[in-house]
Amino acid sequence: MHRRLTKDEAIELYNVMPVLRLGQMADSIRKTLHPQATVTFIVDRNINYTNVCINRCSFCAFYRDENASDGYVIEREELLRKVQETVDLGGTQVLLQGGLHPSLDLSFYTGLLTAIKERFAINIHGFSPPEIHYIAQIAGLSTHETLLMLKEAGLDSIPGGGAEVLSDRVRHRISPRKINSSQWLDVMRQAHAIGMRTTATMMFGTIETAEDIVEHLDAIRRLQDDTGGFTAFIPWSFQGGNSELGKEVSPSTAVDYLRVLALSRIYIDNIANIQASWVTQGVKMAQVALRFGANDFGSTMIEENVVKAAGVSFKTSKDDIIRAIQAAGFRAAQRDTYYNILQYFSPSHCKE
Repeated sequence: MHRRLTKDEAIELYNVMPVLRLGQMADSIRKTLHPQATVTFIVDRNINYTNVCINRCSFCAFYRDENASDGYVIEREELLRKVQETVDLGGTQVLLQGGLHPSLDLSFYTGLLTAIKERFAINIHGFSPPEIHYIAQIAGLSTHETLLMLKEAGLDSIPGGGAEVLSDRVRHRISPRKINSSQWLDVMRQAHAIGMRTTATMMFGTIETAEDIVEHLDAIRRLQDDTGGFTAFIPWSFQGGNSELGKEVSPSTAVDYLRVLALSRIYIDNIANIQASWVTQGVKMAQVALRFGANDFGSTMIEENVVKAAGVSFKTSKDDIIRAIQAAGFRAAQRDTYYNILQYFSPSHCKE
């Protein structure tokens, strides 16, 4: 039985340990948890149903006000076309997320879910905690009631978006209108209580300290101790292009990313999967991340709009991901939302 890192030890590791040594420690843990040297990925698509959002977070370049000329709410036909395209490309999941739109009610959200489920056998990974909390508010329901209604309409699992860093000091500065740390954690706790699996995320690289990062990791570890409901943890660095906050903070480096990733793998000992973020870091850095504790390459991301709005646009295909995993010395496998392996790929799969 290993001894858990304390918060103080984690802060010291983050501040003092050379990044390559930190990477070795994380890689050793990854090998213990995943001895088969398999790296997984999922074929899915991000569908953003609206870019209208009342939160107006300073780090976000995607949101628009309700009266903006380029604000939108997705048309039902467009939604179903995107899902059909995902299924045609072998996708097993759609990630359904959007802004907090002041004019949409509960029936809009349940309508999206039922429209998809009536036509497609696909996992809907949707509505991050700020969205769930907001939908409950506008419906005048409790979080528990709202989650049950969304689940009944077809919601399968919940993404970990909107966490940023779970420090209210940081949140008050970068996203004062967004739900606080305890509200984010409460939505996840209640989702786990009704049998929903979720992911946990962290967006770092704004104004947080090492203490804030470790506080975030600790909050996730403690909730996982209680519920066991998280399938994966996904850290990524703030992409500041075109955002208000981006003018004020220096961008995180690749070394910063690897340091946080490795610390995440070492500290969060009760979540099996750590995901590399090629969407923000690029494919080459995601390959390196596989030796810094990550065992999952994330999604093929047939469509992605939020990071793209910040001026970062890495594109990759399923075959590119398989090649990248194999070139890094691992066996590539396609998974579903719950980390069940759907198929393995031989090195001959992606012949040039």
